[in-house]
Amino acid sequence: MRSPLRNFPTGHSSELRRDLVSGDWVVVATGRAKRPGAFKQFESETPAPTEGCPFEDPQAAGNSDPLLVYDVEGRVLGAHDYGDWFVQVVANKFPAFGNGQCDETHEVGPYTVLDGVGSHEVVITRDHERHWGCLAQREACAVMKAYHERYVHLLQVSCVRYVSIFHNHGRAAGASVWHPHSQIIAIPVIPPDVGRSLDGSRRYWSENKICVHCAMMAWEVEDKRRIVFENEHAIAFCPFVSRTAFEVRVFPKRHEPFFERSSDAELADTAEALRQALGQIAQKLNAPAYNFFIHTAPSTAAADYAHYHWHIEILPKTQIWAGFELGTGIEISTISPETAAAYLRGEVGDGDEPNGV
Repeated sequence: MRSPLRNFPTGHSSELRRDLVSGDWVVVATGRAKRPGAFKQFESETPAPTEGCPFEDPQAAGNSDPLLVYDVEGRVLGAHDYGDWFVQVVANKFPAFGNGQCDETHEVGPYTVLDGVGSHEVVITRDHERHWGCLAQREACAVMKAYHERYVHLLQVSCVRYVSIFHNHGRAAGASVWHPHSQIIAIPVIPPDVGRSLDGSRRYWSENKICVHCAMMAWEVEDKRRIVFENEHAIAFCPFVSRTAFEVRVFPKRHEPFFERSSDAELADTAEALRQALGQIAQKLNAPAYNFFIHTAPSTAAADYAHYHWHIEILPKTQIWAGFELGTGIEISTISPETAAAYLRGEVGDGDEPNGV
């Protein structure tokens, strides 16, 4: 029998929740809680014009020929015959990582420096104004398929230890170009945030003999209050320990540490869950800026990652870190994930009292 979740008794101005993976605390500040509608952007970002856009016609704008190109059905198009392209992957003209010597380190005073060896690619969709949440299912599948194919290819590149797939939407999320695009960066190290996620899931597995992400999903399916969308192979929910208001995580249901080992059906359902969650965020919050990224176990590392579970994390730009967050590393959310999920599902309105779920 599950233990009931308290709806913040009168007199309690906040509740601290501890993340199962990181062990970090997050504050749900009910005493400062806002109604769901207060998180709407007062004015959505105005799309940049197509004139001068480097991704409207990528090759005419000086980008290289595509490394991969699909039509809207996800069919591969020819190297020089891609007039009907829907998604294409090109090398970034200004890469953060590029050619160099593998593991070439040198010392600078007390510091160690490693050459930035790897690659940097851009995944571009055709329509200038239709972001991920506006895609049709077949279009979302084509983009997810492109992520997957390039990921598998980059795993074979020498020096690469991790491949990061991420998407920035809006200036506040770091997008320098309005036209919808994702990025894939292959790097020679395992990123610190991914490393902490791997370490936390390994620790939970060692102590409980179960995948921490599977445990979270099982609780979400039982409790139901934080679920945003669910289909046969995937689930999207506002995590119990949300780092920011309206954070959503998307998981394939089957336990699988490695993104590249997912089946076509799992990738399709994960793409649907992602676009549904992003579509609800855009509709309910007036199209805020957001970031999403894939966290996966690194196949390139000689380690056992059976404890991990790959997933996607969505972080809308709904709040700004201030002194307390910066000084302590403890995030404060002024809406509970239970209320946020109910709002995204359309079960509570803009002006409803917070934390009443």
